[in-house]
Amino acid sequence: MSKHFEDARYYLGRAAEHAKAGVKEELEPLQERVSKLVGDEPEEEPEPSRLEKLQADLKELEERAEGEAREAVESARERVEAYRTRGEKSAE
Repeated sequence: MSKHFEDARYYLGRAAEHAKAGVKEELEPLQERVSKLVGDEPEEEPEPSRLEKLQADLKELEERAEGEAREAVESARERVEAYRTRGEKSAE
């Protein structure tokens, strides 16, 4: 497919997403009024429990530790590579 068609398809998709978001935003107040009149108000979501908060915190810590571990491994690999490169140069 031509790059121009791919670009056009992408931008049409984005335009559709923006149009959908705009319509939803415009109709929200009307939907709330109708829900109040009909008596079909959505229930508020309960606050997360203590366990759910702890699980979310642990997940965040796990992701951060994983990222730090990856950085440490990458740094170690770079240092080993630099050490090996220096050893090869001095052997010549």
